[in-house]
Amino acid sequence: MVLDLLLIGLAIALDPLPIMAFVLVVTSARGVWKGLVFILAWFACLVAVIAIVLAVTGGQPPAPRSPPGVAALAVKLAIGLGLVVYGLRRRRTMRRVRAGATGGEDSATTSAGAGGRGTTLRGLDAAGEPSAATASAMESPSMWGAAALAVLLQPWGLVAAGAVTVIEANTSHPATFVALFGFCLLGSAGLLAAELYIVFSPEAAQVRLHGLRAWLVGHKEQAIVVGSLVLGLWLTAQNIYLLTG
Repeated sequence: MVLDLLLIGLAIALDPLPIMAFVLVVTSARGVWKGLVFILAWFACLVAVIAIVLAVTGGQPPAPRSPPGVAALAVKLAIGLGLVVYGLRRRRTMRRVRAGATGGEDSATTSAGAGGRGTTLRGLDAAGEPSAATASAMESPSMWGAAALAVLLQPWGLVAAGAVTVIEANTSHPATFVALFGFCLLGSAGLLAAELYIVFSPEAAQVRLHGLRAWLVGHKEQAIVVGSLVLGLWLTAQNIYLLTG
């Protein structure tokens, strides 16, 4: 469970879309406070998902080979396969766009992929870019708008993978709470780093964070493809082994 949470938390932290949005939030007027609201809402989503899972399981993992245990493995396998398919489709679309093809139809198809990046869930248009309303909210968000963006841009497919993994948590061991808190902290690490940077070095942070966002704009597709494939292949291989072993 711990290794899975580590990988999923790292994938959440490295998702480029929330980082790109957060840079605009934290470098806007009253950005420090808006960034804090964004982080609190982001963190609250992760904590709420974990709390719901633990409330359902009672903090006790299902017995090995029991129907609930097998169902949890099957769901993780489905998420892993979905991430692989999503990553491959996104990679194919990226190649077609680079080759000068339109790729619009394929992008619209991949927007509903298992990585949680659909047009309605994450405020993206058919090409996988922020919609006009989302882009406007990023540029001059209110406090409530910053919180809403954190929820909207949460990679819910990855969070779902984390939620299914938390089913294995045994709250009778104190180390479990450390692992769960570490998952939430790791999933928020990139946002926390940017927030601290803007607090302690505001002038330098403004320049470098905008530079980071510009770099992510040009490399977000590669990051999404690599992240989806790596995590998807790991979950797929691991859960096939557990289901057939």
